[in-house]
Amino acid sequence: MELAATLTVIVAIFAIVNPVGNISFFVALTDGYTRKERNAVIRKTTLVAGGVLAVFAILGQYIFDMFSITIPAFRIAGGILLLTIAFSMLQGSHPKSKITDRDKEEALQREAVGIVPLGIPMFAGPGSITTVMIYITDATADPTLGTDWNLILAVFLGILVTMILSYILLYYGEALFEKIGRMGTLAFSRIMGLILAAMAVQFILNGFIGFLLEYNLISG
Repeated sequence: MELAATLTVIVAIFAIVNPVGNISFFVALTDGYTRKERNAVIRKTTLVAGGVLAVFAILGQYIFDMFSITIPAFRIAGGILLLTIAFSMLQGSHPKSKITDRDKEEALQREAVGIVPLGIPMFAGPGSITTVMIYITDATADPTLGTDWNLILAVFLGILVTMILSYILLYYGEALFEKIGRMGTLAFSRIMGLILAAMAVQFILNGFIGFLLEYNLISG
């Protein structure tokens, strides 16, 4: 797998997780916390989010088989979901699929914020889970070519890199937020949203082409 393709996967995962866009929420959520408490929340957030994404990457194919979901159908549905999230990011708001009012109320519990709502669903939400599952299915979609282990490795590398960067960004989150402010984080979120929108459209197009091929409506 070429370096450019690997970087594309990593950027896609980073874009949908969007740790920079979540800094403002993290800072507000941990207001009044000690440095030790903040560090504990950051560790929980990255470990939980990374673990959830890795589990869905591993079990994605089994989930498809269990519910008889075809890969083209999932690509189209996943692309539509990612597109709605991208639109929310472009408008400068948190996607509703990532955070709810009930999540905000539960966030008042200091020990739990690293798990809910930061780990799930802010960092490992429907969009990021969908993204890793789509890439994993792409790696195993064509039985004639065999499993693309390089793509699978790129997915797990993308999860690891994203969680490491998320840890660093959250660790310095308060200082970064003071430097770039809310407008800076919103601007970055809009840039990531634009990238994500383009990727979502590509997922939908690939799913539609796969659908046509599956039902022999076009030739390969």
